[in-house]
Amino acid sequence: MKQFLVLLLVFLVPLCGHSATAGKPNILWLSAEDISPNLGCYGDSYAVSPNVDRFAQQGVRYMHAYGITGVCAPNRSCLITGVYPSRLGTHGMRSTVTLPDAVKCFPEYLRAAGYYCSNNAKTDYNFPVPKTAWDECSRNAHYKHRKPGQPFFAVFNHEVCHESQIRVPEERYQKNTARLTPAQRRDPAKAPVPPFHPDTTEVRRDWARYYENITAMDYQIGDKLKELEDAGLAEDTIVFFFGDNGAGMPGMKKWIWEGGLHVPLIIRFPKKWQHLAPGAPGSATDRLVSFVDFAPTVLNLAGVKLLPHFQGTAFLGKQAAKPREFVYGIRDRMAERLDCVRVVRNGEYQYIRNFHPHLTWSQYISYTEEMPTMQVWRRAAENHTLRGPRARYFQPRKPVEEFYDTNADPHQIHNLAGDPAFRTILEIFRAECDRWMLASGDLGLLPEYELHRRAPDGVLYNVKENPLPALLDAAKLANAMKPENRPRLVKLLENKDPALRWWGALGLVALGREAKPALPALRKALDDDAPEVRIAAAEAVGNLGDDAAALRVLTTALRDESQFVRLAALNVLDRFGARAKPALPDIRAAGMKSKDHVAGYVNRMVGYMPAWIETGKRKVENE
Repeated sequence: MKQFLVLLLVFLVPLCGHSATAGKPNILWLSAEDISPNLGCYGDSYAVSPNVDRFAQQGVRYMHAYGITGVCAPNRSCLITGVYPSRLGTHGMRSTVTLPDAVKCFPEYLRAAGYYCSNNAKTDYNFPVPKTAWDECSRNAHYKHRKPGQPFFAVFNHEVCHESQIRVPEERYQKNTARLTPAQRRDPAKAPVPPFHPDTTEVRRDWARYYENITAMDYQIGDKLKELEDAGLAEDTIVFFFGDNGAGMPGMKKWIWEGGLHVPLIIRFPKKWQHLAPGAPGSATDRLVSFVDFAPTVLNLAGVKLLPHFQGTAFLGKQAAKPREFVYGIRDRMAERLDCVRVVRNGEYQYIRNFHPHLTWSQYISYTEEMPTMQVWRRAAENHTLRGPRARYFQPRKPVEEFYDTNADPHQIHNLAGDPAFRTILEIFRAECDRWMLASGDLGLLPEYELHRRAPDGVLYNVKENPLPALLDAAKLANAMKPENRPRLVKLLENKDPALRWWGALGLVALGREAKPALPALRKALDDDAPEVRIAAAEAVGNLGDDAAALRVLTTALRDESQFVRLAALNVLDRFGARAKPALPDIRAAGMKSKDHVAGYVNRMVGYMPAWIETGKRKVENE
């Protein structure tokens, strides 16, 4: 009997040990900024990425992984919470909101389960980082600081491939890419310039630098993987490698076409965790994955209970959900420019709904304008030398809907929204867009000032006054841009809800001169109780020729205590161009001392708008 018990223990101890370990894998995130799947392992022959390519042979490539938007802060908000930014109120590029009690950064749940959680070092969540989110969050944060035997979740962010590093001075660029061999340097003459970019020396140089920065990042990824191996932890750690949004190039980053949303995602499962992998090492999967799925997936891998507020689903682990049919995307205020776009896509088609189609794609965002590619592109637009796909970005208006066959048209050049052959499938995607917005509790149809007014404590997630079905109907009416809708838009101006009145005014802005019969209603709206309604009405009145009345409202708005009101007024004055010259003293005096991000965008516009208004030309360097 004694011998039997000894033998039983011999067999059970390893099994029990494996079971305990199986529930607590280490998880390592290696994120890279501003890259699309421009890697050798994704079939890009211009790319040099040996370390990531080797890693891909050990892991599984996800061929259809997508961010929520084409820029970092809203994406990072989504990654860390598992909640859509458009629900959390973090959908504007760089804003400051307060997390509700119901939503926490997911590492908090890992910490409660015994994990050591470290972040090195970027946060950029659009909300203050809770002290309880991480055990360590700094440039020195590292899993090696955990207790002996403690499982870890660690994040390392790699910035050398960020948009800004393409255009740094030569000395800094050479330092960033010092490890590249001569053979790894890219010949700009062979750079794969997309069909929507002008084919110039500057553009080719930017693209070559983009790829060389990827190689510099690849060296850093190799360092992290070697460090894990040297620590004897590779066989206990599931490793994620992914981009935080698409390529950091104009018309891609900050946008929600393929180049802005599609990111690389490779996950390596060591042998003991191979049963959790969706395929064998070196394989690829076509499963649709969204950033909103990352939080529940990590918790599921760690054996932590999933929370009801998660809006994503786990794509790995014992309780993995069924594969997605669709992923979704958003674009809202992008730095200093206002917009609202929603996206639905599957593995074959992408649907885009432009809720402000009266605004151009190419609104001036000063940070983007620092890129040589953007400068030469805008110069060509001003000189009217762009043709075909290269001219599209500068069209004065966007279509209400865009629909692309992403397999046949990977650069999304040919809009099929008006093609009768695609009408049935388009209607499916259109309905899905509405369904998702309603089901997710989208806050993006509320103008930003009004949204914050309805949440005086800063917890936008808890806003109760979001009449989304009515707002969706009003938005569709407004952005249809049909003169026959004018009476209904005027009727909206009488609605008790200021957000609905705003959509009525915005619809009349979009009609331009065809809004003239609504002029009496618009003049009345100049005295509306809601500042954003007054500002939209002022733009419509100005479009109808009464700049004096419009400027009285807009210059008053520039003295409003709210940064959102000032920013909205500046956007309209910017569109007025030379017509805003009488407002120049007020524009120059509209700066704010607040450290709030949106106040910073107000100051940015105050800095560059006067030159544009006085000269009629955007600031373009190196002319």
